[in-house]
Amino acid sequence: MRRRELLALGLAFMGMVGIVQAADKPDPTGTWKWSVTINDNKRDVTLKLKLEGDKLTGTMPGRNNTETAIDDASFKDGEVAFSVTRERNGQKFTTKYKGKLDGDTIKGKLESERGGKAQSRDWEAKREKA
Repeated sequence: MRRRELLALGLAFMGMVGIVQAADKPDPTGTWKWSVTINDNKRDVTLKLKLEGDKLTGTMPGRNNTETAIDDASFKDGEVAFSVTRERNGQKFTTKYKGKLDGDTIKGKLESERGGKAQSRDWEAKREKA
């Protein structure tokens, strides 16, 4: 009888360790916000991310509050990467985002092209509290 109790206790302990380790795993799921200033105009940006298994999906609001799905999204080793393609005046513009997740902050770089010139700038998003 004693042997069964010890075995049950050991299995329960191992299960609790697994739960704690899963809780410590970084997860970018949530609503992220930051501001950008372009030509002296400040604009608030919102990004919604959802990680299911190893698949990252999400959206960013565009003009007229339409949701634009993110493309080429990935999350690996604490690194978030995705792109957003928008259309204006019949032309498509793609912005690529990369960043490192650290708690409730993502810091990284975004890259885009305008007028045939590559542009890069820093971005830092904060997760909204649920």
